[in-house]
Amino acid sequence: MRHVGRVLAALGLLAVAALVVLDFRSNEAIPADAVPTDGTAEQVKRGLYLATVGNCLGCHTAPGGVPYAGGRAIDTPFGAIYTSNLTPDDTTGIGTWSSAHLWRALHHGRSKDGRRLFPAFPYPNYTHVTREDSDAIYAYLRSLPPVRQPNAAHTVGFPYDTQVALAVWRALFFSPGGDVANPSQSAEWNRGAYLVQGLGHCNACHSARNLLGGSSGVLDLSGGLIPMQNWYAPSLTSPDEAGVATWDTRDVVALLRDGVSTHASVLGPMAEVVQSSTQHLNAADLQAMAVYLKALPQQAAREIDPAASQPPRGETLGSRLYGQHCAQCHGDKGEGVPGAYPALAGNRAVTMDPPANLVRVVLLGGFAPSTAGNPRPFGMPPFATTLSEEDVAAVLTHLRKSWGNQGSVVSALEVHRYRTQD
Repeated sequence: MRHVGRVLAALGLLAVAALVVLDFRSNEAIPADAVPTDGTAEQVKRGLYLATVGNCLGCHTAPGGVPYAGGRAIDTPFGAIYTSNLTPDDTTGIGTWSSAHLWRALHHGRSKDGRRLFPAFPYPNYTHVTREDSDAIYAYLRSLPPVRQPNAAHTVGFPYDTQVALAVWRALFFSPGGDVANPSQSAEWNRGAYLVQGLGHCNACHSARNLLGGSSGVLDLSGGLIPMQNWYAPSLTSPDEAGVATWDTRDVVALLRDGVSTHASVLGPMAEVVQSSTQHLNAADLQAMAVYLKALPQQAAREIDPAASQPPRGETLGSRLYGQHCAQCHGDKGEGVPGAYPALAGNRAVTMDPPANLVRVVLLGGFAPSTAGNPRPFGMPPFATTLSEEDVAAVLTHLRKSWGNQGSVVSALEVHRYRTQD
């Protein structure tokens, strides 16, 4: 058996090595006559919309910086990766790029000079973007005022910063893709799939990452802890987390457009996505995304032992803290205030595992995005300077075990783990 195992391991290594060699050889040539060109007014307009769908501005703008000039740090377990300057500056931006160069970056994950890009740039998703849409995005970027801002150096350490390491990563986790259309599905479903799997790159957050930062593919929407942020992007295929299969389509649209619906509200990184991207999508695309998300196969709901989820009798530290700090807004029985403060009773965001988001909301505060449909959202103040880690654990345990909620106990150790960004 050991011999068989060694043979299989050797064959696996040979397969990866072969794929690495192929990746070194596969570098789509750019035609010699590929030069920078300006697009039509219609392309520029459509490119602005598509760049908004992909939330390009969100990553390629440093805090307080010039839009699209890059410089925002994307923290990863391997070091910080700084986003690039997408303005048409000839020296520090993409002013000398042709539309073919941008297409290769999106489709193949390579820069103008052929270098492999770090997958913090979600080309495993963008590889499904059509050439027509890529050219429209290029036209929009070409229309921006050029900004001379040198790109910051990444801090990714050896050997993860090498082209060989990136070739291995690509051999394991990436292959250039194409049209995601399914002929057995409706045009609306296919449009939603294109937006979710491609430009929207939803699985960049909503999937678990392994030790090398890889996922099982763009179809994986089963949830995961966002590296370095300790926010949990819930599973879109679980009725216990963020699955919307049983929702009315209008409620899914409302959540993407307004940041709030009758079922839920968005906080944390998803609030930024709604703020900068999905609230600006047209009605047809929001409807298509909702149709696709509703149709995702759902996991079986988890089974919980009711006896193990009963709250302790009498007053506890958690119930006392809830009465002091939470009941005024969320109600004595966790009923909330419609249109203002969410109900905690029966709220799956309260009982979700892991409890990372609850910890971060209590400590850092919770703020929904300001949108046209919800221009003055109610927020929750931070309690990081008011409650100790033991206090937070106690009050969260109270929430997760009261009013019919069937969540697990939260420990002070978990609070400490999720409050830090490492």
